[in-house]
Amino acid sequence: MITKYPSVLLIYTGGTIGMIENPETGALENFNFDQLLKHVPELKKFNYRISSYQFDPPIDSSDMEPQAWAKLVKIINYNYDNFDGFVILHGTDTMAYTASALSFMLENLSKPVILTGSQLPIGVLRTDGKENLITAIEIAAAKINGKPIVPEVCIFFENHLMRGNRTTKINAENFNAFRSYNYPPLARVGIHIKYEPSRIRKLHEEKPFIPHYLFDTNVVILTLFPGMQEGVISSILRSPELKAVILKTFGSGNAPQKEWFIRELKEANERGLIIVNVTQCSSGAVEMERYGTGLQLLQAGVISGYDSTVESALTKLMFLLGHGYSNKEIRYLMNTSIVGEISRDL
Repeated sequence: MITKYPSVLLIYTGGTIGMIENPETGALENFNFDQLLKHVPELKKFNYRISSYQFDPPIDSSDMEPQAWAKLVKIINYNYDNFDGFVILHGTDTMAYTASALSFMLENLSKPVILTGSQLPIGVLRTDGKENLITAIEIAAAKINGKPIVPEVCIFFENHLMRGNRTTKINAENFNAFRSYNYPPLARVGIHIKYEPSRIRKLHEEKPFIPHYLFDTNVVILTLFPGMQEGVISSILRSPELKAVILKTFGSGNAPQKEWFIRELKEANERGLIIVNVTQCSSGAVEMERYGTGLQLLQAGVISGYDSTVESALTKLMFLLGHGYSNKEIRYLMNTSIVGEISRDL
C-alpha cells in the first residue's frame, strides 16, 4: 500500500503511558487508543497517517511473555507493507526484554520498530509520555532519500534513541529510565534529532523480511554471590527441564574458586547444559582469560557473553533454543553478533 504521507502504526500493549485518571474515581485506567488524538492533540500537527492497534486487554509489563512477543511479530508482519514504521507502547519494567526479543524475531528488518513508554501516565500534567510518544513517531517515520533512517528495533526514552538489544532499565522513578552502557545512542534529541549513521545497522533491502515466533523458555538467570551454597546451586543446575543458564558473575567474568562449584559447572556442561557468562556490572565486558578465576570457567565449558545485556543474552538463548539449533551451533552463535547485540563481528 503506497501512501502520499508517512505512515506509522502504533501498537499499545499496556503500561503507564496509556493511562488517564478516571474523573469519578481518581483511579488510573487504560484509555482507548482510538481516541488517541483527543488525549494527544499535538499529533494532529503531524502530516502522517497514524493508525493504532490495542492489546485487549492491555498487559502489564510484568506479565509480558514470549506469547505476547509472538503476537507483536504477527501484528508487524501483517501490517509490514502498509506502514513506514512501527511504534510499540510498552510498560517500562520489561521493555528491554521485549526489544531484545524482537531484534532476533524480526529477521532482515528494514523498517523502524521503536519501543517507548513513560514513567508518568499520559493523562498526568507533567507526563513524559507525550514527548516520548511524539518523538518515537517522528523517528519511526523518518527517511532520507526515501530510505528509513533507523531500520532496526530501538528504545526511545528521555531524549535518547538506543539499540533495543543493548538497553536495560536502570531507574524506577526518574525520566531517564533506560541506559545503553556498552553501545552509544543511535540518536540524541534536543531542538533537533541528531542521528549517528555510523552506529545504525545498515539496510539490506535485497534480503526478505522473515518473522520468527518460536521460543524455548527452559532457561534461568543465576546470580553469583558470596556465601552461595552447593546444594542450592546443584539443584538449579540439575533441574530436569533446564537447557541453558545465564551466569551473572563478578567483574570481568570472575567466579569463586570453590572446587564443588567448578565441578558442578563442568558436569552441567558435559550433560549438554549451555552456560553463558555475563557480568553483574552495569557496563563493561566479560574477559574470562584475564584472571584465573575467570579462566577456570572457560575451562569448565562456560561461554563468554562478552558485553551483552542480561536481557539480550536471555532472549537470544530462548530464541536459538526455540528454533532447534544444536548445542554446538548455539555456542557458536552466542559468540557471534547476529543483530548488533554484542561488540563482536560487527
